[in-house]
Amino acid sequence: MEKFVVAVDGPAGSGKSTISKIIAKRYGLTYLDTGAMYRMIALKVLKEGADLERVESIERVLSESKIDIDGEKFFLDGEDVSIDIRSREVTAIVSQVAAVKSVREKLVEMQRKIGQGKRVILDGRDIGTVVFPNADLKIFLVASPEERASRRLKDYESKGQEAEFYSVLEEIKKRDKIDSTRKESPLKKATDAVELDTSGMTIEEVCDEISKMVDSRI
Repeated sequence: MEKFVVAVDGPAGSGKSTISKIIAKRYGLTYLDTGAMYRMIALKVLKEGADLERVESIERVLSESKIDIDGEKFFLDGEDVSIDIRSREVTAIVSQVAAVKSVREKLVEMQRKIGQGKRVILDGRDIGTVVFPNADLKIFLVASPEERASRRLKDYESKGQEAEFYSVLEEIKKRDKIDSTRKESPLKKATDAVELDTSGMTIEEVCDEISKMVDSRI
C-alpha cells in the first residue's frame, strides 16, 4: 500500500499526539505532529516579543522562521526546541497564533507536502476538514474539559512544571473557544469522521479502538 492517510482531529488534551504516535508505530506510518509546527511559530513570537494583537507582527516572525522536523524532534532556526514548545507559555498563545490566516496557509502547505503520497498519520484540528479532506480514515477525539485538564496537568507535572487544576481547566476552555470560533479553519468534526470519546478510557483502550478502525480501512 503506497498511500494511506489517517487524520486525527480534536480539542486540546484529547490525546491526539499520544495516540497518533502509538498507532504510527503499530502500522509503520509516518507521524506528523502538526500542532508542534504551530507551537514553533508561537515560541518564536514569544522570543521576539512580537505583538499578538498585530497580524503583521506575527507574519514577520513567520517569514523569518525556518522549521525542520526529524522524527519526534523539532528544530526552529536550527535549534532543537522539542522541549521548549511544550511550555505553558507557548500553550497559552498557540491558538491565537494558529488563528492567523497566513500562518495556517504556510503550515498547511508544508503538511500536505510532507504527507503527499505516503502512509501517514497526522493530528491537529483541521486535518480531516482542510489539510487532507480525502483522508482514508478520519477520527475525531473528544473528552470532557475536566478530563483533558487532568491529563494536561499530569503532563506538566511530569516535566517539572508547576500548575493548578482549575487554572489549567480555564486554559483548556479558552483554547476550545478560540479554536472552534476562529475564522480560519476552525476546529470541527468532519462529516465523515468517526467520533471517539476518550473520557475514562486508558491509552491502550483508545489505541485498540482506533486499530480496529485502521484495520477495517486497510
